[in-house]
Amino acid sequence: MPPASPASATTVFDSALFRDAFGTPRMREVFSDHALIARYIEVEIALAQAEARCGVIPAEAAEQIAARCDIAALDFELLRQETDNVGYPILPLVHQLVKQCGEAGRYVHWGATTQDIMDTADVLRVRAGLEIVEEDIAALRRILAELATRHRDTPMAGRTHLQQALPVTFGYKAAIWLAMFDRHAERLQQLKPRVLVGEFAGAAGTLASLGDKGLEVQQALCEELGLGVPVTTWHVARDGFAEAVNLLGLITGSLGKIAYDIMLMASTEFAEVYEPFVKGRGASSTMPQKRNPISSELMLAAAKGVRQHAGLMMDAMIQDFERATGPWHAEWMAIPESFLLTASALHQAKFALGGLIVDEARMRQNLAASKGLIVAEAVMMGLAPHTGRDAAHDIVYDVCRAVNEQGGTLAEALARHPEVTRHLDRAAIDRLTDPANYLGMAPRMVDRAVAASRRQAS
Repeated sequence: MPPASPASATTVFDSALFRDAFGTPRMREVFSDHALIARYIEVEIALAQAEARCGVIPAEAAEQIAARCDIAALDFELLRQETDNVGYPILPLVHQLVKQCGEAGRYVHWGATTQDIMDTADVLRVRAGLEIVEEDIAALRRILAELATRHRDTPMAGRTHLQQALPVTFGYKAAIWLAMFDRHAERLQQLKPRVLVGEFAGAAGTLASLGDKGLEVQQALCEELGLGVPVTTWHVARDGFAEAVNLLGLITGSLGKIAYDIMLMASTEFAEVYEPFVKGRGASSTMPQKRNPISSELMLAAAKGVRQHAGLMMDAMIQDFERATGPWHAEWMAIPESFLLTASALHQAKFALGGLIVDEARMRQNLAASKGLIVAEAVMMGLAPHTGRDAAHDIVYDVCRAVNEQGGTLAEALARHPEVTRHLDRAAIDRLTDPANYLGMAPRMVDRAVAASRRQAS
């Protein structure tokens, strides 16, 4: 089925202008109409083969169905018209497949219901989509591990409530990002047995149409497709798909956090990191000096979009009786778009982080901007053994106020305070007020995070 023309596209996902900003070619192919119909046919063929294995339909019929079902021979315009009329694509598709298969056509879709085929096809699409996500996460983890290692000891201002708090290292920040994606990789592996499960249960989920062969055929079908066998029918138990999309919500949420950090750090006032330079990327139509963080902006937008779909999937779990009257349809929107947005966000993250420009000199400059106040806690803890913690807090608090009101550096103000100099000489004061000496366990946390990530990946 040809892609939408520029004149007919109506969403960012099929737009000639925006589709590569909100998806990737590989993920679009997984969730294209053509691929979806191919999955429907794949399931119908696998069903016939499974039923032949179980003696439900003649082996010759299954062979003919496998040989003659041909997506290239379909009348797509007729399929579209009949789908619009019926409300579902399977009956119109089966009509055409029956004709393609001649005498064997009588055994197409034997004992199945529309949702069996559509759900199982969607599981196949989700499996293919998760493979792409898994590959991208693995690549991103390698990038983040390298970034954390390279900047293990690169000091910078740690910020809480958007205020300078204590010194950290940029590698420590990257290690936190890395650990998030280690957990996402683990979650992805854990959900596979729950989500990659076939659906074949018949009209009301009881497999009554196949008599005592129902469960045998169900297992054979799942084996044909390489899927898990469901314990019970899941026509209206949608936690599997909801879990998959909510995982994508977690993944893109983490990407959104990274994007937010990069955008703030790339602002003119911070100027600590930049996305890779590509001529013209992030340019403004009116301000030639601009270099906007485009990849981060797209990552953040994708996170917001998937968050909405994650909520929609939770809503779609609330279904009536043995077959839903509408919530199921919401999944048709949420699943493909969530995978496209996630693929886009991961692609942008690999680009932005893989070539991230880190200005270590500017980080040191910003770290010094508070004139030493960022390590006031270090001074307090150095003074506390002599005065007690509470008294040390009050002394350093007064010194910090003096710096704010009178200028100068924290070290200079401390050297003028008699309660400080009674216990600390100038060398001790200089040592305590050097941000590079108050990084805590940040570098060792980087080592631990990178080692754990590599163990998990091996």
